Amino acid sequence: MEMKKRALVSVSDKTGVVEFCKGLAENGFEIVSTGGTAKALKEAGIKVIGISDITGFPECLDGRVKTLHPNVHAGILAMRSNPEHMAQLEKLNINTIDIVCVNLYPFKATLESGADFATCIENIDIGGPTMLRAAAKNYQDVAVIVDPEDYNKVLDELANGGVSLETKRLLQYKVFAHTAVYDSLISNYLASQLGITFPDEVTFAYKKAQGMRYGENPQQKAVFYNEQIIRKGCLSSAKQLWGKELSYNNINDANGALELLKEFGSTPAVVACKHANPCGVGTGANIYEAYMRAYNSDPVSVFGGILAINGAVDEATATEINKIFIEIVIAPAYTEGALAILESKKNIRLLQIDDINVKRENSAFDMKKVYGGLLVQQYDESLISGEDISLLKTKADIQTIDLPDGRKKTTYGLGVVTDRAPTDEEIESLLFNWKVVKHTKSNAIVIGKREETTGIGMGQTNRIWAAQQAIAHAGAKAKGSVMASDAFFPFSDCVEECVKAGITAIIQPGGSIRDKDSVDACNAAGIAMVFVGDRHFKH
Repeated sequence: MEMKKRALVSVSDKTGVVEFCKGLAENGFEIVSTGGTAKALKEAGIKVIGISDITGFPECLDGRVKTLHPNVHAGILAMRSNPEHMAQLEKLNINTIDIVCVNLYPFKATLESGADFATCIENIDIGGPTMLRAAAKNYQDVAVIVDPEDYNKVLDELANGGVSLETKRLLQYKVFAHTAVYDSLISNYLASQLGITFPDEVTFAYKKAQGMRYGENPQQKAVFYNEQIIRKGCLSSAKQLWGKELSYNNINDANGALELLKEFGSTPAVVACKHANPCGVGTGANIYEAYMRAYNSDPVSVFGGILAINGAVDEATATEINKIFIEIVIAPAYTEGALAILESKKNIRLLQIDDINVKRENSAFDMKKVYGGLLVQQYDESLISGEDISLLKTKADIQTIDLPDGRKKTTYGLGVVTDRAPTDEEIESLLFNWKVVKHTKSNAIVIGKREETTGIGMGQTNRIWAAQQAIAHAGAKAKGSVMASDAFFPFSDCVEECVKAGITAIIQPGGSIRDKDSVDACNAAGIAMVFVGDRHFKH
């Protein structure tokens, strides 16, 4: 039998498919198609062979079975260079299929629409991935197209003698990458439906959002990928209103600022961030007041930093921001006047995230890539709120135990562990600082007052250095401030530094074998201290 040039076309996304098939017909191809694609092509005046005419079997089970047939897959998988394969096609009266153009049921769009389980399952494509994988396996003989962006490239090469092997290999790769992402979306959805938190095998689906000039340093190449399903309130959903493209460091630092900003809910708040660490945080009656407090927390470090703001930026705030160099401002809105002021500087980037206060979804995970593996954990969602605030007013259970060697051991429960409890104003300050220290790289110490940080020590290899750093940054403002520590004090030295600086209250997890030393030092100086249990290591 004489083999005819044939293309099998079956697409959910019909962008450009009519023009593509017209081009194929002009190059001598017969078009085989299914269902809605066949209907669209016929309406455009393109001659189409129905899939049932190839299989000799009607489409059935509401379209679930259309292309799953030897007449289709033998035509795709037969190796043209293998005489036995070609003889079998001749004997079975099966024509080769030289081009497969398929894109899949819109499973991702179905998920994003909030559809129910049954609808999502019905939008899992079976025949499409099977044809794509078959064609990609036989890449040397079949050109397989999954991306409408490749239509013109294939037509151009057909007009110049045929699709090159180089292009066929690129198309092969794109198929397996695409079906891997498709299957990943399905498997992760099914895991979530079953409440499986950490599956034995896992894949993640991402899409390239932008290339970058370089990574952390100029000698490192880098790129930014978005999750396939964009979450609300994150950088992936941001609209850039002004400025050059974001860098690798910009995105990493901005994410750190956003994480902390969300802790303040609807309270007007501004987070100034540098190298993914907060350098100044302020809240207030309005955004201008919050910004001034964040700026005054550390006017040196904020230079060249990132600002995350949870309210509309007005002209007064924009004027203050423009007095220094700021890399990025992220906010849910800007007044027209504020935009005009900020856009007077060409090197600033302005991002808008409409739903900036939306908290993370429960299905989100914190991940760190290590060479040869992946660390995955739940996000640290612990924070003192609601009824837990009573911890800061309630006397802790303190017990002294006689040890066999005659020594005494004192153990502390959660709550106020010192003779003096914190005042209401100190409690507000402690809660404010506790939010900030949670998002500061460990070892971390944060000093501050009710609505502003006064000094932050972060990323130190021992806690006393972090305390000394925070106190040094605070300077005279340390007096009357309170302190938050992301983990327990191993010795009383941090308290001793607090005494010298005039710090009046401390919040920390507790749990050191030398807790009594720190408690005794606080009692001697009249400092209030509260143990709250959960630590907030951040590496």
